[in-house]
Amino acid sequence: MADTAKQYQQIIEKCADLFQRKLQDYGAAWRALRPSSVTDQLYIKAKRIRSIQEKKAQKIEDNIADEFIGLVNYAAMAIIQLEYGAVVEIDLSNEQAIAAHQKVLNEAFELMNNKNHDYDEAWRNMRISSFTDIILVKLLRIKQIENNEGITIASEGAESNYFDIINYAVFALILLNEKNNI
Repeated sequence: MADTAKQYQQIIEKCADLFQRKLQDYGAAWRALRPSSVTDQLYIKAKRIRSIQEKKAQKIEDNIADEFIGLVNYAAMAIIQLEYGAVVEIDLSNEQAIAAHQKVLNEAFELMNNKNHDYDEAWRNMRISSFTDIILVKLLRIKQIENNEGITIASEGAESNYFDIINYAVFALILLNEKNNI
């Protein structure tokens, strides 16, 4: 059996590295995005993955793995936005943004460990296309929660769905890595 915790951490390191490099380029400009705008950005990425999977072709070079990395990072940003709220001017230094991002990724890792224990690594027998579909469902749920101004009656809120998106995207990246050695 593969070492899920080690594989997960390797993927998260790739995601965090890209987040930090983009932070150097742009600063924390993403802090201006309202949570609903981050949700829409996530939706665009997930929709592109599904489109490529269905068409089995693409015209833009960014590969599916890069889009899953984007899903991890944008979902982490969404969780940060839920906690801090959106702003008009950048209010976090790069160091503060990195710390907030890492905190979210650490929480996602702990959640994954707990769920992975209970579900006995069932995700390893899933298809990448199923991760894409589940992520799209999570995003549609979040959009409905946002349309309901965050009020839920019998469901978990947006934050738990964002955490699930992180974990499903990481699982997809682990399986892609095993398949393609990315």
